[in-house]
Amino acid sequence: MKQSIVHIALVVRDYDEAIDFYVNKLKFELVEDTHQAEQDKRWVVVSPPGSTGVSLLLARASKAEQENFIGDQTGGRVFLFLNTDDFWRDYERMVADGINFIRPPKGEDYGTVAVFEDLYGNLWDLLQLNDARG
Repeated sequence: MKQSIVHIALVVRDYDEAIDFYVNKLKFELVEDTHQAEQDKRWVVVSPPGSTGVSLLLARASKAEQENFIGDQTGGRVFLFLNTDDFWRDYERMVADGINFIRPPKGEDYGTVAVFEDLYGNLWDLLQLNDARG
């Protein structure tokens, strides 16, 4: 048996503001943006550049209960982990583009890591894993 996780749904307030952040600030690629008329929603998928793994499905909150989880999908824990082949290149570009890092870069046994928040406050690790962990 072979299985894989294809998408992770990220609850957002607005499709276009989320696309703007992920594509223009984080430099993700817009993989798909398709209107689904029968459900009156969009299928919006973004992915880090060069990624062949899991992508993000930007899912607009459609109920009041869902809106409560925008920016807090994991109760304040780091939610997503963005691995890079050049930590300092990406860190410096992200800082220059106004990405808010809430924990500064730190060397760990497994690699280099810093914590940033997305436009809604979800926490992410930017990390470059050591070769043994990559």
